[in-house]
Amino acid sequence: MHLNHLEIANFRKLKAVRIDIANDVTVFVGANNSGKTSAILALRRFLIENGRRFRIQDFTLSWWREIDKIGEEWYAASQLNEKLETGIERWLALVPTLDIWFEINANEIHYVSSLIPDLSWTGGLLGVRVRFEPADIEKLANEFLATITEANLLKSLVTSQTSLETIAQEGKQSTAEEAPAELEGEQPAQAQLSKGGNAASAQSVSAGTDLVLWPNCLIDFLDKKLGEHFTIKLYALDPTKLSAPKNGQALLQELPVDAVAIEGTALSSLIRINEINAQRGLGEADQGDSSSTSNSDLHKLSNQLRSYYAKHLDPTESPDIKDIEALQVLQSAQSIYDGRLNESFAPAIDEVQDLGYPGVSDPKLKVASQIKTIESLDHEAAVSFVIDHKGVGSASTELRLPEGYNGLGYQNLISMIFRLMSFRDAWMRVGKASLKSDIEFIEPLHLVLVEEPEAHLHAQVQQVFIRKAYDVLRKHKNLGASKEHHTQLIVSTHSSHVAHETSFSQLRYFRRLPAGMAASVPVSTVINLTSAFGDGDTERFVSRYLRSQHADLFFADAAILVEGSAERMLVPAFIRTQFKFLNQCYISILEIGGSHAHLLRPLINHLGLITLIITDLDAGDGSTRKSKPVSRGALQKTNNPTLRDWLPKKESIDDLLNANDAEKILDVDDLYAVRVAYQTPIQATLGTNSAAQEALSNTFEDALAFENLEYFKTLNGTGLVKKFKKIIEGSSTIAEVAKGFSENLKSGGKAAFALDVLYGKDFESLRTPRYIAEGLTWLEKRLNKKQTLVSPNNGSSILPPVSTVAEAAGHADTATALVSPAASVGA
Repeated sequence: MHLNHLEIANFRKLKAVRIDIANDVTVFVGANNSGKTSAILALRRFLIENGRRFRIQDFTLSWWREIDKIGEEWYAASQLNEKLETGIERWLALVPTLDIWFEINANEIHYVSSLIPDLSWTGGLLGVRVRFEPADIEKLANEFLATITEANLLKSLVTSQTSLETIAQEGKQSTAEEAPAELEGEQPAQAQLSKGGNAASAQSVSAGTDLVLWPNCLIDFLDKKLGEHFTIKLYALDPTKLSAPKNGQALLQELPVDAVAIEGTALSSLIRINEINAQRGLGEADQGDSSSTSNSDLHKLSNQLRSYYAKHLDPTESPDIKDIEALQVLQSAQSIYDGRLNESFAPAIDEVQDLGYPGVSDPKLKVASQIKTIESLDHEAAVSFVIDHKGVGSASTELRLPEGYNGLGYQNLISMIFRLMSFRDAWMRVGKASLKSDIEFIEPLHLVLVEEPEAHLHAQVQQVFIRKAYDVLRKHKNLGASKEHHTQLIVSTHSSHVAHETSFSQLRYFRRLPAGMAASVPVSTVINLTSAFGDGDTERFVSRYLRSQHADLFFADAAILVEGSAERMLVPAFIRTQFKFLNQCYISILEIGGSHAHLLRPLINHLGLITLIITDLDAGDGSTRKSKPVSRGALQKTNNPTLRDWLPKKESIDDLLNANDAEKILDVDDLYAVRVAYQTPIQATLGTNSAAQEALSNTFEDALAFENLEYFKTLNGTGLVKKFKKIIEGSSTIAEVAKGFSENLKSGGKAAFALDVLYGKDFESLRTPRYIAEGLTWLEKRLNKKQTLVSPNNGSSILPPVSTVAEAAGHADTATALVSPAASVGA
């Protein structure tokens, strides 16, 4: 038995999503504010807290107006003495819902007897709906109407009283204005003060008429009273009516209005749930902050050990032979200690007796200790760390520090691993827990949720944790490879290191959707990356590549794929100096040649990620494919698979040189588009007195040089930079320069070329190659648009009202104004 998938509806940004759950480990990835935490929180609200901590803010915002309409209709009906509509129909589409779909084997049917939809079901998918709904709609309506009627009455009384006071104040003011002139002349200051006081009072009273009392609508009422009127109910689902998601949105099964809720605790005996949330409270707490202290103490390893001891090891609970031996030693120690206590207190007790108490018939005073084994762990040094030392004290002396003095990363790792062990042992009823449990059998399924395990951990430890966590949860003699009891681990993360240690079949990507795309408010969709690649070889390459590049595609707002090491070093520098908005966005830059970039296409399509591909024209002979300098009308063809098979899907060099911007762009939706940027013709001059000539580049390096011929004449360096400088100085035509560049580029040294350029003086004056500047300008426009769609009310702008990015990059003739600059980054 295991979880197959979850469907969540009407919970925060998750208006209707399906989340497929892997058999072992499932990892939630995605940019900030994409819904990962909402998914974990939904499981907590429904399954751990059992609905006790739901808030009205957990309802998807797009339904708030519909909920208020219900309240308005109730109020209107009450004013007309009409019958209130108190059916559940209106609420079914509005309330938070969690559908849990299990995969049940034929030999496990006895676990789910109360959930079976009908007698024809013999195994396979089985669904349960957990719904947070009104417990008694009629009671909810009556209390809401009584409360809002009382508020309206009070407001009416306040308004009436205000009107009377205003009239009285106006009358006094009128009388004062008609007073004899000699009186006004005698006390001008007092008269002016009185007039000012009356005006202020009238203004205050007038403002009072706008007072808003609670509740002013049904949403406002539920903000305080939700827990009193809503409850969790379970319903059986029909596997034959299960529908696949459409356009990324889950199609939840419709239940009959008169569906009967499942009685009892069907889920609690079926699935055990534990959670490690993101707030782990490690480190030393501020002693002046009581809340910080309690939170920090909560997850200290010493407290976890004490809790584990109480559940599984306490010798006073059903002691065995070894426990009895330990208890005998403790009782012997207690007897000796009690004797010493009474001996020490004897003089004090005798002194009290001298006062006549206790008398002959009074009870006698006696001092006795009580040694509890668990209290031996209740101190700061219950857990300490032994420090290696040399030359300090004797060789046998140990230096120890309390756990709070260890590094946060070490504390976090140990704490998480120990909690996983505790979850496992509590599930398996290890030690004394088996004697304390009231449950006759062990739940067949164990679900563990871990939020952001990467906190305080460096990259290698993050990778170790995600590799070992599931093994820890299964390390028990009754678990291991056994299928009788199943464990599933769900992890949400912002770490690319955690993501890259996980196979694509275990990744679930949360994608943000703007208001208007799937709902009237921003929501999310969840993408299963299991089927991102058609064959195992491609998946294997992409997985290894992303790991080696430490790429963070899963958390970025956009991606830039660059051709080689020179672009990888210089494109970020161009962005920092000439594209201020892009420099503030979350952009992942990956170095991958044009011969392999197209292999990332399936992944980028699944992520729906805005992508700019900066690649090379890579001209070759039309028949032999041998690399050649770019030339028009020579029947040349590109050797670049990205240009040939992805964008712009052209092979002829002449066609590529003549392609317009639209042919280089693939627009999928408002949030997803791909653009390719490769070398295009520019007009270049060798000197101030020479005429402009067409320059055709084949690589990034010669394109940069053609764009900055005067700059490279004065740039000092070695390798290619030195050769380029000599070629420019010794050539009389652009064609000669192009030929010289092409011949020298074959010798390599591109990384050294980029470093020489970076170290050059006045780098900020360097013009970005035209094709790259155009691509970055397009990317900036798309991210501006995306941010406006996803976060339309971000506030004031961080950029000037109009940004001419191409002009900033040194291309005034191709400058394009960008309107509506974004106000915050990381949309």
